[in-house]
Amino acid sequence: LTSFVEQAIADNRDLAQSAARLEQARASLVQARAGYLPSLSASGGVNRDIGDLARDGVQFSLGADAAWEMDLFGQISGSVAAAQGDLAAQGYSLADLQRLIVGQVAIATINARATAEQLAIARSTLAYQDDNLQIARWRNQAGLVSSLDVEQARTQRAQTAATIPLLESSLAATANSISTLIGEAPGRVLAEITADQPEPVPAPPMLAGFEAPAEVLRRRPDVRAAEASLFASTARIGVARAQLLPLVRLSGNIGTGATNAGNLFDVVTGGLFAGISQLIFDGGRTAAQVDSAEAAAEASLAAWEQSILNALEDVETAAVDQRTAGERVAINEEALDAADNSALLARSQYQAGLTDFRTLLTAENQLLSARNQIVSAQADRAIAFVRLTQALGGGWSISDYDLPPVASSPTDSDRTAQ
Repeated sequence: LTSFVEQAIADNRDLAQSAARLEQARASLVQARAGYLPSLSASGGVNRDIGDLARDGVQFSLGADAAWEMDLFGQISGSVAAAQGDLAAQGYSLADLQRLIVGQVAIATINARATAEQLAIARSTLAYQDDNLQIARWRNQAGLVSSLDVEQARTQRAQTAATIPLLESSLAATANSISTLIGEAPGRVLAEITADQPEPVPAPPMLAGFEAPAEVLRRRPDVRAAEASLFASTARIGVARAQLLPLVRLSGNIGTGATNAGNLFDVVTGGLFAGISQLIFDGGRTAAQVDSAEAAAEASLAAWEQSILNALEDVETAAVDQRTAGERVAINEEALDAADNSALLARSQYQAGLTDFRTLLTAENQLLSARNQIVSAQADRAIAFVRLTQALGGGWSISDYDLPPVASSPTDSDRTAQ
């Protein structure tokens, strides 16, 4: 189980996609922060005039242009804050996907172990039923019982034998799903599970108590992802509102030209320009962008609140599932012990001719059912533990994806109020 989980974290293709999206969000943050800095560009050229009035020789030119936009009303800082929120949300989403993938691998492995154990039970039961069928035939040949016992033994054996291909198919499907989750082609996992005696279903440790609800919510990466998305959505409101305010831009250029490279820098010209622009009318497009950003923030707020409710529901449901699954294991252990004793007594009495074959069939069927039920209960208990640890947030590190600090700007009060 541990090796499968470690390989899934390293090689799962869905996690690889999410990690790539995280790198994409990190690049977007770098791009947004570049808005604080001026942009510089250089140009150069060589030309020669053609025609009657053309100048003699080759003309050389060099030039440079610079531009810088002042972040007076928080448009750039708001974009940076939104990109920071997107990066944090993507990081939390990666952690949440890892939490889910690890849980899927663990549950699939538990199910595979339970199926392999039930397959071994079916095969061992079939061996006992072969013996019962042979005994029934001997007793029928001796005239001690009718052929009804033989036919009932054949029916019971055939019914048990029919479950074996079904269990083999289920085991192969579960093993193949594990192979997909850990990022490899099917085959090896099934071979490992079926190579030796089936491993028992793992018995999970008991959790004596849980953390406070606030700490549980802080540990849930899906809740933190929704929180970061809300952070980014509110930041975009400030970006949209800043478009309604004046925009100040500084630009400048410098250049030179000459007829040969030797005197290229003899004459240098340049200029500096400061401009301000104010939106007057755009048919309501920018105002609609503000409304759209506010609506998106409201949707993100609702999604965050829903993620909190889902997290609390998951914890409460998983805690009850773990408690009831443990109770079922204890009850089924008692039932298995009784069924085992009953089958042993029925088999001995039938061989001695003290009871009929129907009593033996009933005892054998009860034993088979009890053995399968204890394995199912143990698997349910282990799965309940996995789901409870998932509901409590899993084992990811919050320091890897925490929200970065955001510098204050004139629009921060607007975003906080929203």
